[in-house]
Amino acid sequence: MSQRQPMGQASLSWAGQQLVFLPERALWVPEQGLLLIADVHLGKAEHLQSHGIPLPSDGDAENLGRIEGLVRRHHAAELMILGDLIHHPRGVSALLRQEVQALMDRIDCPITWVEGNHDRGSRLGPLQGEPSQSRQGLWLSHEPEKPPAGLLNVCGHLHPVSTLRQMSDQLRLPCFSFVKTIPRLVLPAFGRLTGGQPAERTSEQWVVADGTVLALPKSLRRGVPLAGRRRRRSA
Repeated sequence: MSQRQPMGQASLSWAGQQLVFLPERALWVPEQGLLLIADVHLGKAEHLQSHGIPLPSDGDAENLGRIEGLVRRHHAAELMILGDLIHHPRGVSALLRQEVQALMDRIDCPITWVEGNHDRGSRLGPLQGEPSQSRQGLWLSHEPEKPPAGLLNVCGHLHPVSTLRQMSDQLRLPCFSFVKTIPRLVLPAFGRLTGGQPAERTSEQWVVADGTVLALPKSLRRGVPLAGRRRRRSA
């Protein structure tokens, strides 16, 4: 059962704990001191620049700063990245490696990196991708997976967005998407330089807008049917 929280937050109750949706597009589990993010896509601007697409290169510093701020603000006991920490190995510069190492030196909590499809075989200093794993009632993966009995699959990969329409106006907002029948919670992409695809239309959705997380009424939910969703290859 979901409920609104103060300060622009919302949450979902699961296995006796609160999963708090943060406006920074992260998930906070206070009972475990666990902070979860997905799809940061570090180095994406550099990778696209190598293909002749002119983009600014300051996005990684912003993303890393947001991560540090979240860890400090919530006094996280563990930071878990649910895949696609990087966009492509060729986009990982020496400077980015230094910045990630400096972040690890500054924050006082372990970091677990669940390997995503963009991360295959990659390392960032002492960090390397790990397989899907469980944490107190949660099955944590990058791509959607069928969770073991009794566990909630929390994942990324799909970059879910809600599309709001009124007459000729249309607005796409990143969202948290929850399908109770599986059960599965998909996190919005954390990285700024990421696209999105419609959330599953029967899912409960919480949109992120103007520093606030808001439950989307059922009448406004749009998206794709679960059975028709294709596996996402890239982002």
